[in-house]
Amino acid sequence: IMSKWLGEAEKNVARLFNSARKLAERDGLPVIIFIDELDSLLGTRRQEVGGEVRVRNQFLKEMDGLLDKDTNIHLYVIGATNKPWILDWPFLRRFQKRIYVPLPNFEAREEMFRYYTKPLKLHSKVDLEELARMTEGYSGSDIRDICQAAQIRVVSELFESGKAHEKDARPREITMSDFKEILKNRKPSTSKEMIIAYTQWSERFKAL
Repeated sequence: IMSKWLGEAEKNVARLFNSARKLAERDGLPVIIFIDELDSLLGTRRQEVGGEVRVRNQFLKEMDGLLDKDTNIHLYVIGATNKPWILDWPFLRRFQKRIYVPLPNFEAREEMFRYYTKPLKLHSKVDLEELARMTEGYSGSDIRDICQAAQIRVVSELFESGKAHEKDARPREITMSDFKEILKNRKPSTSKEMIIAYTQWSERFKAL
């Protein structure tokens, strides 16, 4: 969306919404515009350049158009952010639903381990349920990184052994010990203070 050329960024915003409207009108089906890292685009800053202000103003204009009662198309804007408290207030109130997504619970963590380890070669004694218990307070991306680290661990071990170039060389199975060693040095990316901040923001601004 952002561009170094004067006026191009807000034109990109307009093109995005126009394209989405045309799809919704043509097919009669719901269309979703998803903006990840919403705060980087629509957050408040101490120092701003003119282009950023114009982009935000264009977004306000486009989102106001979606709220027009005479509009019958199903076009939705969904944003995700880890810093909801820096979102500009005019945008915050235009998001009719404001939902706090908490850290994954036990069942979700177990399912994530199952999903991320599916393509990996695990030892039969790897206990995903136990891993889910051990990772309370970890985020979904943390669990993904743990599984990636386990695979890197066994691949690195194969290369360090000097056997990687042998015709039938394969990394060994990932064991429960591998996961435990990784967890010794990989702490959650979130803290209790962060969770408190998210919870307080949600209690103040939530709209379910």
